[in-house]
Amino acid sequence: MNPFEVESVDYLVLRNDEGHFSLWPGFADVPPGWRVVVGPDTRQACVAFIEQAA
Repeated sequence: MNPFEVESVDYLVLRNDEGHFSLWPGFADVPPGWRVVVGPDTRQACVAFIEQAA
């Protein structure tokens, strides 16, 4: 199962120094060069944030 499509886990919205956003499962370590800007929250809320911010 793809961890980016599971509705029942918390997600984060990450952003890098170039301004790119990424949806990230809350249980996974944040990769270097990225920081948390939203979350943990539901997948739906995180996707809505990314769509609104883009």
